[in-house]
Amino acid sequence: MAKNKFKNKKLIVFDLDGTLTWSKAPIRKDMIKLLSRLLDKKMVAVIGGGRYEQFKNQFVNYLPRDDYRLKRLFIFPTSATAFYKFAKNDWQRIYSHGLSILERKKIKYAFKEAFSKIGYKHPKKTYGVVIEDRGTQITFSAAGQKAPLKVKENWNKNFDVRPKLMKVLIKLLPQFEVRRGGLTSIDVTRKGIDKAYGIRQIEKKLGFKRKEIIFVGDAIYPGGNDYAVVKTGVDYVKVKDPEETKKIIKKLI
Repeated sequence: MAKNKFKNKKLIVFDLDGTLTWSKAPIRKDMIKLLSRLLDKKMVAVIGGGRYEQFKNQFVNYLPRDDYRLKRLFIFPTSATAFYKFAKNDWQRIYSHGLSILERKKIKYAFKEAFSKIGYKHPKKTYGVVIEDRGTQITFSAAGQKAPLKVKENWNKNFDVRPKLMKVLIKLLPQFEVRRGGLTSIDVTRKGIDKAYGIRQIEKKLGFKRKEIIFVGDAIYPGGNDYAVVKTGVDYVKVKDPEETKKIIKKLI
């Protein structure tokens, strides 16, 4: 996208994992410096499928608490089913729309049933939790939440059974949203909860018009977890990885 296309944008919305950071990795210092410069000129929101604790581990904990520009930064974990902003020298939760205990139990049971129906066997070695309860969504990560990038890439290339698994889950959970996450994950939320929902929440809570927003993400393709943004009509930029994101930020500043 040409530089002049950014001219009238007031809010830049970034995906987190794979866009601002490498998969499940902490944000790098050079990216923080670029975001700080961007915050001098634009409002910034960060949205992702991970829960707030994941945002803290990858992003929030690396931001300088004494930077006045943080009041121009907004965080939307689990596809904007939660919202945090910086006030009184800390990150304050504005809302969180969690699943009920019964809903969470139903989803977890459906995963077990789906595994059985397709004869799925978990990898012999996993890294962290495989079925994670994020409060506002339940996430299956085939190799575990803390799996190294190479392990996830290998599973994605050679063992990805998510199309089969999702087909069964959709039948078992018709009242929920079942969608592909990153390289190895499936996210289950209430119906209609995706990045499009996230953009609408951002518009509503921050008061920006759609034409004033631009979204930057690495998975803007059919089946990708950023693709839902396309149906909102906001302008967007697809990036390959954080290195390409840096180039976009430099254009914006």
